[in-house]
Amino acid sequence: MTPVVVTGIGVVAPTGIGLDAYWAATLRGDDGIRRVQAFDPSRYPTRRAGEVTGFEAGDHLPSRLIPQTDRMTQFALAAADWAVADAGIDLDAVPSLERGVVTAGASGGFGFGQRELQHLWGESPKKVSAYMSFAWFYAVNTGQISIRHGMNGPTGVFVGEQAGGLDALAHARRQIRAGARLMISGGMDCSLCPYGMAAQLAGGRLTADAYLPFDDQASGHLPGEGGALLTLESAEGARARGRGHYGEIAGFGATFDPRPGSGRPPALRRAVEQALADAQAAPEDIAVVFADGAGVPELDAAEAAALTEVFGPGGVPVTVPKTATGRLYSGAGPLDVVTALLTLRDGIAPPTVNVSRVPDTYGLDLVLGRPRPVSGTAALVLARGHHGFNSALVVRAPAPGDAVAHRPEERTAA
Repeated sequence: MTPVVVTGIGVVAPTGIGLDAYWAATLRGDDGIRRVQAFDPSRYPTRRAGEVTGFEAGDHLPSRLIPQTDRMTQFALAAADWAVADAGIDLDAVPSLERGVVTAGASGGFGFGQRELQHLWGESPKKVSAYMSFAWFYAVNTGQISIRHGMNGPTGVFVGEQAGGLDALAHARRQIRAGARLMISGGMDCSLCPYGMAAQLAGGRLTADAYLPFDDQASGHLPGEGGALLTLESAEGARARGRGHYGEIAGFGATFDPRPGSGRPPALRRAVEQALADAQAAPEDIAVVFADGAGVPELDAAEAAALTEVFGPGGVPVTVPKTATGRLYSGAGPLDVVTALLTLRDGIAPPTVNVSRVPDTYGLDLVLGRPRPVSGTAALVLARGHHGFNSALVVRAPAPGDAVAHRPEERTAA
């Protein structure tokens, strides 16, 4: 099958805006979790989150787009611009029907929606923005990126909570193999507003304390905002235009857990095995695993069991860098894919910050405290979504002659 590779990356995260800033902060173990600033969280049991700081939409986007878009979409448009610039591709040289967009969304533009509903009920229907018709919608990022970059080819959106970001990348790979020349894919979420916090609390998995997956004090997760968008092309296409790449989207698997109470086992292990088989990789080929890390004890135990069943107890280094960002929902999987690619490039796995007491019963070799050198050419990324979604994705490092040359990020204001 046609190898599909990553030629461009755009990142907006609580620990850094832009690829280089994010990666440096991640290796340092910087913690992006802090008390929420977007609104007064004092009435909520969860008051801390991974909040993006220093992002001013006007620095990166045309002024006409700002009143049309939620903060989530502003993140996505900026990251898509950076991913295209990083790939160094002339979009005019690619027919519009051969370039497309597939993103994932878990919540949509909650902040925009809340504001306009307040206008509706507190003031007048005449005060409601006309852009409310689409700015709140979970598919809006795909639409806005498609319009901005003239991407009239395959488009779509996946809604699988945290698993959706990996599903989107896998579908974009499928579209490249079906004939598309260029795809922008990934996920971006932002629901740090009272409306969004209420919805997340209703899910029952937020903690009032710290986000400590695989720790014996785990009590849930903390939310975050941001994510990553990637430019995907065929390896042949990138090579033909003399462009290196970050690595290959090599394998994918997806399953659904059985309904609670059925007595049937979770299906995450099967997703891992599917991804390895799709990548034609053996467990020993995996240098590091980027775990989902739910932070809920029973879910952590199920993930640990799946990993030890496939790799053996302590058989592979495991890390959860999202402890520094919070769970970014649809943005988490793509950001972990970016982190996995950089880990393979530099031979060093970032730490799982804040976690220190991992039960021996989990049988995990968790990367704690500081970055750890790793060697190998493949990494596994896991993501699970509420209500039983499981996704697993294998990335493979480029051959030395195909690796992207390090270059300063191209971040241009519109």
